[in-house]
Amino acid sequence: MRIATSQFQASMNTSLGLNQEGISRLTQQMASGNRLLVPSDDPIANVRISRLLREESIVSQYRDNIAAVKIRLSHNETYLQSMVNDLNEARDIMVLALDAHNTPKDLQAMIAPLRSLQDSLYYNGNTKDQEGKYIFSGTLTDKAPITKTVTAGPPASPPSYSFTGNTAKQNVVIGNGITQAANVDVKGLETVLNTMEDAIQKLMLPSVSSTDPTTRGALTNNLLAIDDAMDLLAGHIAELGGAQNVMGTLADNHANVSISNRTAINDLSQLDYGIAATDLNGYNMALQATYKAYTKISDMSLFKLL
Repeated sequence: MRIATSQFQASMNTSLGLNQEGISRLTQQMASGNRLLVPSDDPIANVRISRLLREESIVSQYRDNIAAVKIRLSHNETYLQSMVNDLNEARDIMVLALDAHNTPKDLQAMIAPLRSLQDSLYYNGNTKDQEGKYIFSGTLTDKAPITKTVTAGPPASPPSYSFTGNTAKQNVVIGNGITQAANVDVKGLETVLNTMEDAIQKLMLPSVSSTDPTTRGALTNNLLAIDDAMDLLAGHIAELGGAQNVMGTLADNHANVSISNRTAINDLSQLDYGIAATDLNGYNMALQATYKAYTKISDMSLFKLL
């Protein structure tokens, strides 16, 4: 059977092209470590990888959200604990002030530390974050949670305090169908500030006495308000601690899911270098054989066979 020269050359070129294409593809795979250079290399594996990458992106966002919320709650807990410490000191002063053996000078000497603690509670309650947002205002982060109002005189009335934030939650998604409030409010703190102001006003009287029913009533009301505020803030601190523990566990679960996803993606996309090396060697041998056959056949002639 005779084979035309053009047919022979076309067959050889096709064989050389296929072998060179295979070598080039394997070289790229070995250089990148990925067996999937284009989606058509393995459509099913590519779809699975796309789904895993999408899930990994979502899990990564959950983990970032948890980290951000934990930082915010930790800061909130620090400020709340500072307020509890101030209230503890104020309580000690109130207990001391209720002692009937105090002289007017003894009671008036308590005004300065009590005022200092009141100011500290007020400023801590109106704490802002690094972005200038109030952290205890609920969702009204541009508005101070505790407002101090002074009516002009003469004579000027004592300052009064009111809660001007709200108790709404800033919920952050930390899992599939799971949210966590990233804020806490200080509603109720205004009560202790007002009773403390009333107690200070009574202590400022020249002939103040802890046995006077009005003065004693103001001091007792302040003491009770301090206890209520301490219970309120301590409850918030306990909630924040519990939330951080839950988020820590959830973050660990997300981390395990992330490891599983990355392992699956690696198994689907990673190149098996042993098989690739064997295939590359096969393509090289086929290419060399094609070149040799091309040379031998090209050198053949009917005149040499006669």
